[in-house]
Amino acid sequence: MSAPTTLDEPAPDSGPEQFAQQPAVPSRGRRLARALVRPAVAALSGLLLYASFPPRPLWWLAPFAFAALGYTLYGRRARAGFGLGYLAGLGYLLPLLVWTGVEVGPGPWLGLAAVEALFIAAAGAGIAYVSRLPLAPLWAAGVWIAVEAARARVPFGGFPWGKVAFGQPEGVFLPLAAVGGTPLLGFAVVLCGFGIAEAVRRWATLRSVLNRRVATAAVLAVAPVAAGFAALPLVDTGAQDGTATVALIQGNVPRMGLDFATQRRAVLDHHVRATLKLAADVKAGRAAQPDLVLWPENSSDIDPYLNADAYDAIDKAAKAIKAPISVGAVVTPDNGKGAPLNQQILWDPVKGPVDTYNKRQLQPFGEYMPYRSFFRLFSSDVDLVRQDFVPGHKAADFDMRGTKVGPVTCYEAAFDWAVRDQVKAGAQIISVPSNNATFDRSEMTYQQLAMSRVRAVEHSRAVMVPVTTGVSAVIRPDGSVAQKTKMFTADALVAEVPKRSSLTPATRLGTLPEWLLVALAAGGIGWAVTRTVKTRR
Repeated sequence: MSAPTTLDEPAPDSGPEQFAQQPAVPSRGRRLARALVRPAVAALSGLLLYASFPPRPLWWLAPFAFAALGYTLYGRRARAGFGLGYLAGLGYLLPLLVWTGVEVGPGPWLGLAAVEALFIAAAGAGIAYVSRLPLAPLWAAGVWIAVEAARARVPFGGFPWGKVAFGQPEGVFLPLAAVGGTPLLGFAVVLCGFGIAEAVRRWATLRSVLNRRVATAAVLAVAPVAAGFAALPLVDTGAQDGTATVALIQGNVPRMGLDFATQRRAVLDHHVRATLKLAADVKAGRAAQPDLVLWPENSSDIDPYLNADAYDAIDKAAKAIKAPISVGAVVTPDNGKGAPLNQQILWDPVKGPVDTYNKRQLQPFGEYMPYRSFFRLFSSDVDLVRQDFVPGHKAADFDMRGTKVGPVTCYEAAFDWAVRDQVKAGAQIISVPSNNATFDRSEMTYQQLAMSRVRAVEHSRAVMVPVTTGVSAVIRPDGSVAQKTKMFTADALVAEVPKRSSLTPATRLGTLPEWLLVALAAGGIGWAVTRTVKTRR
């Protein structure tokens, strides 16, 4: 008979082998650290995407931002993807949009970022849902662009600021803008990033670069780069219709900030003075005689139709420079009784005002206040917008001494349709008159300049960017900057720029590439739903 066991002795069948089979329970701290990895990577992916945007020339960071996002969303449920996507959205949009609170405090900035991050959250949910499908990076990239398409349309006409494409004013992906516009350019960046994540994950699992799944993911990562190189022949700077000598006037303002509007006469005088100085330089042979002159948005917030002194000042400038001027003015029709218009006026040196273009895409909370009584519950700052502007309704190109110029006023540059309409209407050169005086020395002006550089390649047009306070710039059709000013200085740029009339595939195709990518996303979601239903059966 065997001896009985005691409390100090292991049972006969309790050896070291049995204890070795019992997995160690992670400590609470280690479990918490593991739980925080994915949220931390999600937020980091948003920060990386922000860092890829101008004024930093780090466009190549964007694919790695999406690689990190793809890693953290893989295999998650849609609900978890929503939360992780929201963290990525905050990491991206909080720093990107900080300029919106420069003069009015953090409330509007935080509110805008929080609302817009919901779109990124929706993208996160969709990407997580399709992440286990074959060719997952393809479907996931489609989901991202589909959400960008929604963000560019709702609410209040949309807010496409921060589209992935706008962070690519240079680099290997940029030529794709001429093929399929900003949707295809953004899709290529996102697909490259998700392809990288998938290739690395597959390799880490299978430990073989020769595996078919690893190779497929690698192809998805490399294909957008190859496509960018293949599209290079579409990027052309040739002068198809000759050249035009263009002058951009940056008059500056007496003081930066929200009291810009109280300086209306001084701002007009600054732009008149800068134009008269350029005219003197031309007369002295220090500058070339311009064929046309471009003033910024809000360069005359005094209605020249109602104020004779403003009319005379602009007319004096046009006669002195001996060239037509596109003047950014605030105009109140019906002898000042109508709602104001943000208007570009074509001012001829002989005939005076001869044509107009009214800004069509107005900025909510800046040029009009939606649901004023509701938003007043949160902030009295809504009443800083004293009177709502009304939008224009049609594209209009200016014939400026034989050169057709398409105005795209400030905020409109973020909207695909607003730029495309002007090019299709016949613009040989695009003008983006802007007023950034209320945003101090923030990154806003550089983000907007990057949009104009992408538009130049998208439509194969030289783009002129006259800004009240800078940065004003002359952009070639290949997106490179030929000349630019410094911020908050009075200056004038004079450049000979190519006039072009051919249409890129992106201009011809219009919204078709975007809707095809939306359909791609819908197909991926539909396939994932079908697989889920079959699995549950």
